[in-house]
Amino acid sequence: MSRRRDSEEWIPKTKLGELVQQGLITIDKIFQNNLVVKEKEIIDQLLPQLEEDVVTIKMIQQMTASGQKSRFKAVVIVGSDGYLGFGTARSKEVGPAIRKAIDRAKLAVVPVLRGCGSPECGCGGIHSIPFKVNGKCGSVRIQLIPSPAGIGLACADTVKQVLKLAGVQDIWSKTFGNTRTSENLVKATFNALKNAHRYHFTTG
Repeated sequence: MSRRRDSEEWIPKTKLGELVQQGLITIDKIFQNNLVVKEKEIIDQLLPQLEEDVVTIKMIQQMTASGQKSRFKAVVIVGSDGYLGFGTARSKEVGPAIRKAIDRAKLAVVPVLRGCGSPECGCGGIHSIPFKVNGKCGSVRIQLIPSPAGIGLACADTVKQVLKLAGVQDIWSKTFGNTRTSENLVKATFNALKNAHRYHFTTG
């Protein structure tokens, strides 16, 4: 089923959804006014170019009185040029777990603040980030550092996966803690980019 058909059949359940369906509000206005998005169709309609990427799928086994039960946990990121979302979900089957995680990632989409914060470059473009940002999840900490154009993504493959989807082209990074845990590393990176946006609007 296409996104267009989905949007035509969508019946908004919130006032924000009604405004979006009527074309009375933009994605920028939603974030500028810190409005809460409670319907994934809002993101589908305002960011139709959003791409989805499954980071990990893990089988989780649990012993119960009736025996051993298995569930799948999906970690997903969604993004496009300048936007990023992160979500996780569990289900008895892989497909439903991925779909739930995608829906949650869409509801968690944030704008990614890009720029050229490297003193070695100063081109004024949006290939990197405007300043150093830090993120944390569990024992994992990450620092993202602006780099000159042409450096590329000098970071772990999992971090690259996140930054590429967000539209960041050049960056340096430092990581600390148990970075082999993909979920925590991805969420720490997502939190770092989200913190940059919050800092920008707090001090702007």
